[in-house]
Amino acid sequence: MKWSKWRLFPDPHQHGILVAPFGPGCYELRNGRKLILYGRGINVAYRMTSLLPEKLGRGKRNNKDKREYVLKNLGSVEYRTLSCADGDEAKAEERKLQFERKKYRFPQ
Repeated sequence: MKWSKWRLFPDPHQHGILVAPFGPGCYELRNGRKLILYGRGINVAYRMTSLLPEKLGRGKRNNKDKREYVLKNLGSVEYRTLSCADGDEAKAEERKLQFERKKYRFPQ
């Protein structure tokens, strides 16, 4: 397994494209050198679209602050993804990120 390169988080107003696995995996977001948040999903691409407010993104997310932060900082927020073989592997990889949760603005 290998993390993708860092990419600029797409601006939905400009019809940007999110490059992420349609299967299980993990993701991280950063703003400059500051880590913002991490997560996992059974469908990473779909899960990441919930990082934008409801009218621009998909799915439900209980943390309005995360969604507003990403929207407010479009143009400087970057993301990377890690594709996993299955949900259990994605959970194991997320646990590795949780050990470093103090480094993130939104530690979950």
